[in-house]
Amino acid sequence: MDNTIKLTDPNGYDVYFEFLYLIEFENEAYVILLPLDDTDGEVVILKIESTDDPEMESYCSVEDEYVLNKVFGIFKEKFKDEFAFIED
Repeated sequence: MDNTIKLTDPNGYDVYFEFLYLIEFENEAYVILLPLDDTDGEVVILKIESTDDPEMESYCSVEDEYVLNKVFGIFKEKFKDEFAFIED
């Protein structure tokens, strides 16, 4: 199974990510992605938005720090034995 996702940034450039996990939080769905061309190991959390086309998904950035921290906390707990997380 190919876990690579291609997204297009606001400037029209294709950016590739590895899909790591899907998290449901407060009746919303979020994806955890790892940029393939980034070596710092930081993940990207995006909210899934519905579209008129059932074959397409739309993603948007998450501005709410509370939501980001909760979703990332769920991810860290689920994958605590698979990834080495750096604590602040």
